[in-house]
Amino acid sequence: MRQSVVTRLILFGLASLIAAIYLLPNFVGALPDWWSSVMPSDKIHLGLDLQGGSHLVLEVKVDKAVENHVERVRGELANALREKAVTGATVERVAGSQIQVKVAAASVERVRGILKSDFANLVDVKSAQAEGNAEILLTLSKDELRSVRDYAIDQSLETIRNRIDQFGVSEPIIQRQGQTNILIQLPGIQDPERAKEIIGKTALLEFKLVDENANAVEAAKSGAPPGREVLYGHVGKGEGAGADKVPYVLEPRSLMTGEYIQDARVRPAQQLQGASVELILNSSGGRIFEQITAANVKRRLAIVLDNRVYSAPVIQERIGGGRASISGSFDIKEARDLAIVLRAGALPAPVEIAEERTVGPSLGQDSISQGVTSFIVGGALVIIFMIAYYKGAGLLANVAVIFNILYMVAILAGFQAVLTLPGIAGIVLTIGMAVDANVLINERIREELRAGRAVRSAIEAGYQNALPAILDSNITTFLSGVILFQFGTGPIKGFAVTLCIGILTTILTAVYLTRIYYDYRTGSRKLERVSI
Repeated sequence: MRQSVVTRLILFGLASLIAAIYLLPNFVGALPDWWSSVMPSDKIHLGLDLQGGSHLVLEVKVDKAVENHVERVRGELANALREKAVTGATVERVAGSQIQVKVAAASVERVRGILKSDFANLVDVKSAQAEGNAEILLTLSKDELRSVRDYAIDQSLETIRNRIDQFGVSEPIIQRQGQTNILIQLPGIQDPERAKEIIGKTALLEFKLVDENANAVEAAKSGAPPGREVLYGHVGKGEGAGADKVPYVLEPRSLMTGEYIQDARVRPAQQLQGASVELILNSSGGRIFEQITAANVKRRLAIVLDNRVYSAPVIQERIGGGRASISGSFDIKEARDLAIVLRAGALPAPVEIAEERTVGPSLGQDSISQGVTSFIVGGALVIIFMIAYYKGAGLLANVAVIFNILYMVAILAGFQAVLTLPGIAGIVLTIGMAVDANVLINERIREELRAGRAVRSAIEAGYQNALPAILDSNITTFLSGVILFQFGTGPIKGFAVTLCIGILTTILTAVYLTRIYYDYRTGSRKLERVSI
């Protein structure tokens, strides 16, 4: 028995030492360098409600994603008809998400065969023939439409997550909310406007040729020539009052998009030029870009981001190596933000801010103070009650509760969990559950003592009889916490995490830690009386 007690004491001592190591960075301002290299040095992260920061709900414009997808399908269909030598066919997007194919009546069956073999996701909505011509109205199938919408949300989630990771926000919350919304919480963010700009930027990067024969100034006044489009760039600082808008007449077809970008790096300003962003393309993008530059030497290639022309340099020679550069009238900060957006990828659809809240640091500090106050008051009342009602056994239960809190907070620090105000509520609830376990044990011991059993026998019977009830209540509560974590969002998950961890540490300390004391007392000498 004595050997068993010593072994358990050593194990609990090691557990307490490890817990103290994980908790030390949270209570010591500066740790030596050697500590950070070999020991845990991360502090417990505070959630939005405790640290302050930004709360955003973004609405993804999935209809725009559908239109973009339909436009790509339209282009692929037009190319397929051209390659299959279907002469006189025109393919246009109509009514936002429908495709209209006009073709000679004699070629209708050939077109239908191409649609059936290569475009199975297109559904024939309406067909008509008149005077030797035929029209076929197509739309996306229900499965394809659902897939495009889900992809737009999922890709937006991933892209926003990548952007925020590169922005340097600690422990952000990014998750889907409803059908088309994305919830974003950025604890400790100091520049919410800049964050919103980076997060919400569509970042559709396109390379388009400039029409050298068109008069850009006249086109800006009277409209773009047929088959052309007018976009603007800016000369000067940013896009404000001090910036001049410069029109460009561009060919509408994109020669290449940003999907081929592998990396984007900022190049500092040189001489009279501002900062620039160097693009590193993947292997496919490098080959395409080399082909584009080789076929258009001495022509201007416009680099367009979200319908704004950043630069339109003249192609002097074929450019290989898979590198390109975006130069413009922006400073190093703007160039860095642009590089972040390009590295993270483009959003598949525009997003709008549907809800915005900012939690100030002072409000977060108030929440911490109130949470700590509730913790201290609740803990003090529990300690007083246990000592007053159970005497020495109550004091032992209080010691177990202290170790329970120590282990629980250490586990949170070890897993770098985010502590929120509901999380503090979970800790307070755990204190109550830990005490409840000791109440069950103490009451069972009292019953056995009243029945006339010896102290040692009463203690053993008390623990055995109380254990099923303790396990039953804690397991059911643990399962509830798991369900809350699985299906809950934001603060609910914080509450579920602390609750589940607290239940595990409660069983460990309330049942086994207190039992070490009683086993030591009954094993070292004959215990005739227990304070309970």
